[in-house]
Amino acid sequence: MHKIYSVVKLFLNNSDLRNNFVIHILGNPPQKIENRGMRVNKKVRLVDVAKHAGVSLKTVSNVVHNYTHVRPDMREKVQRSIDLLGYRPNLTARRLVTGKTGMIALAIPETNHHYFSALADAIVVAAEERGLRVLIEQTNGRADRELAVLRDREQGLVDGVIFQPAKVTSLEIATVQEDTPLVLLGEAAMPLSIDHVMIDNVEAARASVSHLLNLGCRRIAFLGAVKDDNAGATIRRLSGYQYALDQAGLILDPVLVLPVDNFSSQAAMRAIDSAIESGLDFDAILCRDDRFAAAALQSLRAHDLRVPEDVAVIGWDDTELVEVTFPTLTAVAPDMSAIAETAVQMLVERIDGQTGVGRHRLAPFALNIRESAPGRI
Repeated sequence: MHKIYSVVKLFLNNSDLRNNFVIHILGNPPQKIENRGMRVNKKVRLVDVAKHAGVSLKTVSNVVHNYTHVRPDMREKVQRSIDLLGYRPNLTARRLVTGKTGMIALAIPETNHHYFSALADAIVVAAEERGLRVLIEQTNGRADRELAVLRDREQGLVDGVIFQPAKVTSLEIATVQEDTPLVLLGEAAMPLSIDHVMIDNVEAARASVSHLLNLGCRRIAFLGAVKDDNAGATIRRLSGYQYALDQAGLILDPVLVLPVDNFSSQAAMRAIDSAIESGLDFDAILCRDDRFAAAALQSLRAHDLRVPEDVAVIGWDDTELVEVTFPTLTAVAPDMSAIAETAVQMLVERIDGQTGVGRHRLAPFALNIRESAPGRI
């Protein structure tokens, strides 16, 4: 027993023995070994990667910084060594050398909303294609947190910020002086000095209402006017809704714009329940998002109203909800990939030094037809 203990002690105290043992088992020398709470190792450096790959330090640096002139076979060789050794770039050192961290931030009102989770996924994909990583910050749609995003811009941790505000105004954004580049999403604020990406909400709402009118609907409700909502999206969607009714020669009945207490599904259901119980006559609903549309379907079903035979329903955002509701939801579908690609590319251009007034881009959208408002009823 004493001999076994002595051998184990010799093994643990002898780095060459340990490394040779692991090399024999795994085929590659590790950069970190832990035994009985004892950590033995050094931080992996660029020079370690270069030695492992059998290339110059400059070549490794070019791969790490994603320079395009590196040959594909050489990039693959270096990347293999990076992965095997577990090399991680030192962001502080990178910033000292290049002035950049290789990271951007995405600030959104909430992460548990289907639209924003899909948006975050698209932004991450677009960023990764450009060799960037993404930090995600949730503002909860609070003005103080949104202002903190504008003023702090992650305090040098990132090279730029993509930001979808809900509360702060165009003037507040325009007057915050900060060197970190910024690209805005959505309709809440559009200062002339800042790059901005959105869809044409007026046209999307007009197209949706026109589709419902073509189905023979004439009493089209809008769900809904959310209490204390100052987001530009609702205002623009209401404008498109009214424009389509006016084009059809119909008079807008204000009671068809349904008030909602907040942005929750439960509040949307209460709004539909209240409308039905009050005797309000409507044969279609245009909803401000898919969450409201799913809530509307449930409320209509509870009141024995058929969709689309009695009431047609259109959602907005075309999130994963649309395929799992019964019936499936017709919905406005913003081109999420185009929004993300445009926003990230504009941010990269600003990071690289482009100057000038803000650029404002419209991303495409589609109206995806499904069972809740089909081609015909």
